[in-house]
Amino acid sequence: MADTVDNRVIRNGKYYVTRHINYSDGTGETGVVKVDLSAITRWDGRTPVYSKIDRIEFNIAGMSVRLHWDHTTDDEIVVLPPGSGIIDVEADGGLVDPRTTGDTGDILFTTVGAGAGDSYDITLYTKLKV
Repeated sequence: MADTVDNRVIRNGKYYVTRHINYSDGTGETGVVKVDLSAITRWDGRTPVYSKIDRIEFNIAGMSVRLHWDHTTDDEIVVLPPGSGIIDVEADGGLVDPRTTGDTGDILFTTVGAGAGDSYDITLYTKLKV
């Protein structure tokens, strides 16, 4: 079996807002692409080369979720614990992709400790950079 997932683009404007939902059967996710930069055309018609996350809203039950940028050695964005919350770092400059070696800049999710019945609902407010 596999986890039941849903990934949606809510808005493609000043912010590229995406919502990611997972209901786990215990399988979990490892390095799953949630924001694929090469598949996106910005609201102004340009293709992004990296991203900056300004806000994360989350509700997680029974597991943690690791967000990371896809590079030769992935760069960790944040590990979201079980529970709910909002991380708003726009005033501090946001969480900016460091663009290290071998970068695609895609945003990946990895679940940690996923069991049957665990879930997450995560909304990302991302600025796509050219």
